[in-house]
Amino acid sequence: MKNPFKHPRAGAAALVAAVFLGAGGGAVAVSALDSGETVVRQVTVGRSAQQAASSTSTVGEIYERSAQSVVEIAVGGESGPQSQGSGFVYDDGHVITNQHVVAGASTVSVKFADGSTYEATVVGSDPSTDLAVLDVDAPASALQPLALADSGDVEVGDGVIAIGSPFGLDQTVTTGIVSALHRQINSPNDFAIDDAIQTDAAINHGNSGGPLLDLDGRVIGVNSQIESRSGGNDGVGFAVPSDTVARIAAELIADGKVEHAYLGVATEDATDGDGVRLAQVRPGTPAAAAGLRDGDMVTEIDGEPVDAADGLRRLIDARRPGDSVELTIVRSGDERTVEVELGARPAA
Repeated sequence: MKNPFKHPRAGAAALVAAVFLGAGGGAVAVSALDSGETVVRQVTVGRSAQQAASSTSTVGEIYERSAQSVVEIAVGGESGPQSQGSGFVYDDGHVITNQHVVAGASTVSVKFADGSTYEATVVGSDPSTDLAVLDVDAPASALQPLALADSGDVEVGDGVIAIGSPFGLDQTVTTGIVSALHRQINSPNDFAIDDAIQTDAAINHGNSGGPLLDLDGRVIGVNSQIESRSGGNDGVGFAVPSDTVARIAAELIADGKVEHAYLGVATEDATDGDGVRLAQVRPGTPAAAAGLRDGDMVTEIDGEPVDAADGLRRLIDARRPGDSVELTIVRSGDERTVEVELGARPAA
């Protein structure tokens, strides 16, 4: 089911996005990294032996090459300052950041490493992946893009560098490693973001939208959330992978929006065989219109086996709104096929 927690605006409580159970059953909150804290607590981690062994460049050298492309983003609402975050130059006119940083913005300004500040407009945003593209009214000399790496090549243990503006402390650099891959995090509209990169690099409120770099200075992800008992850095951060960034940014720049295919079900893995059980078929959705029912077991999509809930979601995500798919289901012990015309995922 959709998660009831939301990403906060500035000044809101740190508890957002999702609640997990940690060791001993303690509650652990995933926090969006926008501004809103008044206590400054930033830990900068030194360069590790792993990084020293895997790169001929020092952290300082990578920072010097990359920092001019990382920006601080200030967002204003109708009643004044609203939130603060980070971003990076994507091409010769656009900056990438998180959707939750600019959500509801009336004004957006972008500050570069040299202190120069320029107005920006939101080209488009996608709450389902928590990404947004800004058009920045800055001279070409200020717009030095960072290259995107192939996040599919990232491995656990790789050294990483985060640059951003935690608590408004612009141009802060921290280091760490890739702690895990293929994590699933919640988007601002409570859909799953797959393949998030987990890192122990210190990231905090205000790092949202900033780049997570590899040791060649290429972007492997956009820092988006932390998992924390305190609301501050506990060494468990998550970045939206660069392969997702490249795909979504291209669509936002071309069309100003992104549409995701939508089936309209809540699912759970089967406990007594292969397939995915439909725990809930939501009213008024493509699934309901096609006659799917609570309790149906989905075993295939267009002849491709489905053995887990995340596999079903990935296969739907690979389609487009308006596509028709044939689901093989088991209902009351009988196998049948159901054709579903997919809709567009709701924005909220």
